[in-house]
Amino acid sequence: MKLNGDYWENRYQEDTARWDLATVSIPIKEYIDQLENKELSIAIPGGGNSYEAEYLFKNGFTNVFVIDIATSPLQNIQKRIPDFPENQLIQEDFFNLDMTFDLVIEQTFFCALHPNLRPAYAKKMHSLLAPKGKIAGLLFNAPLYEDHPPFGGDTKEYQKLFSPYFDIKVMEPATNSVESRAGRELFIKMHKKE
Repeated sequence: MKLNGDYWENRYQEDTARWDLATVSIPIKEYIDQLENKELSIAIPGGGNSYEAEYLFKNGFTNVFVIDIATSPLQNIQKRIPDFPENQLIQEDFFNLDMTFDLVIEQTFFCALHPNLRPAYAKKMHSLLAPKGKIAGLLFNAPLYEDHPPFGGDTKEYQKLFSPYFDIKVMEPATNSVESRAGRELFIKMHKKE
């Protein structure tokens, strides 16, 4: 299975993006609600329809960038939020991205990548973050699938993967997940190591 742009574009075209909550995830919403600096440069890689980006934008965060390998979800965002800056909707492979951000929101991107790409993900995330940059969001804390996304994992695996690049400030079970994901999500907050 090639998890390339065509694969993801087909998932959106066929309306089989079952990970899409059609609303901002509650744990991420609550994290956003405590952010005070509206000037933060924020990336949402593999953002899909990115209701998180919509929530941020409508709450005064103007430097929000959604990156996705597929075109359809970016077009969906443009239709939903006509004022969203088009140049901040980036159709690109995450691993080719050459920008820096203060904050990366992780919402179902990590689990969409084949597990053999996880070390490259951790390294790339480190390079995308400005000094004192952070990753915050959700990871699945369940085995899930081995032959197709979403791919799962657990705390021990994630700690080993991220600790060379990040100070892990929070990695704990989310207590406010949507019902379909209850008991299967970890909320994470990690600071870039210098």
